[in-house]
Amino acid sequence: MKADIVIIGGGVTGSAIARELARYNLDIVLLEKEDDVAMGTSKANSGIIHAGYNADARTLKGKLNVKANPMFDKLAADLKVPFKRIGSLVIGFNEKDLQVLKREKENGERLGVRGLEIIQGERLFVIEPNLNPEAKYALYAPTAGIISTYEFTIALADNAVINGVKVLLETEVVDLVTEGSKVTGVKTNRGEIKTQVVINAAGLYSDKIAAMSGDDSINIRPRKGEYHLLDKNWGNFVNHVLFPIPSKVSKGILVTPTTHGNLLLGPNSHDVDERDDPATTASGLDEVYSGARKLVPGLSRSDVITSFSGLRAAAEDEDFIIGPSNRVRGLIHVAGIQSPGLTSAPAIAEMVVELVKETLGEVAPGKEIHLKEDFQETLPTPVIFNEEYETGNLDGWQKLVKENPDYGEMICRCERVTKGEIIRAIHRPVPARSLDAIKRRTRAGAGRCQGGFCGPRVVEILSKVLGISPLEVTKKGAGSEILKACSKELIRRAGDGDEI
Repeated sequence: MKADIVIIGGGVTGSAIARELARYNLDIVLLEKEDDVAMGTSKANSGIIHAGYNADARTLKGKLNVKANPMFDKLAADLKVPFKRIGSLVIGFNEKDLQVLKREKENGERLGVRGLEIIQGERLFVIEPNLNPEAKYALYAPTAGIISTYEFTIALADNAVINGVKVLLETEVVDLVTEGSKVTGVKTNRGEIKTQVVINAAGLYSDKIAAMSGDDSINIRPRKGEYHLLDKNWGNFVNHVLFPIPSKVSKGILVTPTTHGNLLLGPNSHDVDERDDPATTASGLDEVYSGARKLVPGLSRSDVITSFSGLRAAAEDEDFIIGPSNRVRGLIHVAGIQSPGLTSAPAIAEMVVELVKETLGEVAPGKEIHLKEDFQETLPTPVIFNEEYETGNLDGWQKLVKENPDYGEMICRCERVTKGEIIRAIHRPVPARSLDAIKRRTRAGAGRCQGGFCGPRVVEILSKVLGISPLEVTKKGAGSEILKACSKELIRRAGDGDEI
């Protein structure tokens, strides 16, 4: 296979870059080692679109956060992704905290962040009635918002695909091919791809990818953050994203509504050694709950429906690393993309496009690069039963059911997801081929019972639509098969004295 550009990593950064590059007459391949995009940091973070008031204007983080924040209204509308500008509050409890809030406000205003305001007194509890009664001050940032991170990533990748990008899942990079001081290809577990430019957006493994070319300039430290997700009956308990006073390496344990009506608590922040260990810890989850209750004391742990963790890729100086390799030509690094990486992704993508143009000019002089005339900016509006149900307007849905009875068969009761929606997810431009991939696209399995009711039905649908045995259906790709054996086979083996 040949390509002009190979992007390594299907997180929000790699997917945003793929979509932005898809505007041009380039052959682009995006490689993701997992069975779906958004499988790393992009599936397990807070989903906050940060206003940017606390960013250092001298850093890439600061510049790109502030530049990208206003882009989300159009992006979310074009890609049909849940997004709400609910604003954020940084909560202070004493005069020392107030001085921090004033500095953050002044910094934000220098950066051009709009609408910043320090709120205190009774007004604070009018807008947040369940806030800790000991709170005295808050920095209000109206441009902050919330988004469904994994849906955003998937939509970026889907839009890239319909504009010509090839997304290769379960395709792991095992080496970079170089000739002299230039990258000429990428070796994967599925074969080699010859290319002129490689974009290293591999998240937690971006330093490993760099090292394959002999470039040892990047060192990534995994940083774990743990979360609690509360049932939807807590979704309106707070009205804004609530932050504590930040530390040097973290914005702290926050409390926020989600775009789907749940309440999210977390994350904590701890450097760890393992890059692929998403396990939660009892002590870490206690820390998250305790930290969240400092902001909102009335929280109840009995309504936590799931807990999870995410790993962030922290660079040594805590800033983003975006630029050409200092060792080989044709290799562009996009590394160390931790918070506010989600917010910054659209601006990162634009920056990388300019780097690609410069790099192609060096490694492929004479190649003409121009915008496509037929680039499709938007995705079609999905028909979602739960949204129709919530509005009480089911006339259109009844018509859809007459055309396709699968849309009349309820699979997930908690989130009200129909069979038709699940089948549609399997056939999206970036297809859903596992239980978790279905959940990210439809929310089947994301409700209070966490798939206890709908899980077996989703396995059955995946098996039939993909034409595979139920034993081959996975939770999240190879090695996570849901079923061990057919019941009759287990009984026979037990009768033969085999260990099960």
